Amino acid sequence: MSSRSPDAKAPDPARRSDRSRRAILDASLALVGEVGYDKLTIEAIAARAGVGKQTIYRWWPSKAAVLLDASLALADDAKAEAEGEGEGGWSGFPDTGDLAADLKLVLRATVDQFNDRKYEAPLRALTAAGATDPELSARFTEQLLKPQLALYEERLRAAREAGGLAPDADLGLTVEMLVGPLTYRWLMGTAPLTHAFADELVDRVLGGVAGVSKVTGG
Repeated sequence: MSSRSPDAKAPDPARRSDRSRRAILDASLALVGEVGYDKLTIEAIAARAGVGKQTIYRWWPSKAAVLLDASLALADDAKAEAEGEGEGGWSGFPDTGDLAADLKLVLRATVDQFNDRKYEAPLRALTAAGATDPELSARFTEQLLKPQLALYEERLRAAREAGGLAPDADLGLTVEMLVGPLTYRWLMGTAPLTHAFADELVDRVLGGVAGVSKVTGG
């Protein structure tokens, strides 16, 4: 005979599953920062998360897939934090009426993330893994990169409609000119990644697509 009280609730499998998934994602992020991607293993993630490795394989086919979902969860956490603090960030591009200031604010935040080991380690790992895994690279681009880049494009479109950019300005190309050099410097380590560099990027790019007199317009 069961000793369970008639009023006692049975364990919620969905809640337990959610806790396990989050523990796995958190473990993968912590470990990739500690040992790097090459030494990261499913076994180590399972041990850190306190689950069996078959639990991981039930949800993900590889350590790269785990890390991608962990990075997506990290991005969601950053978005929620930005919303809670009332900041722009990835939760919605700031639009103060000063395009240059808005771009500098977001690019500076990106610099801070690239320089933060919590974000830097998994992003480097996914970049490396994506070079040899086309499916992972496609998911990384569609689910993580494109939504972020779309926010830049949306802000630039508003500026163009307000007359702050040339009517024929290529918004996609402008986004690449802003983000590309920042990413290249971070990835290749050619020079320190600083707020000053982000600010100069904004001034140079907007000077080319808007003209000096219109840099702060829109």
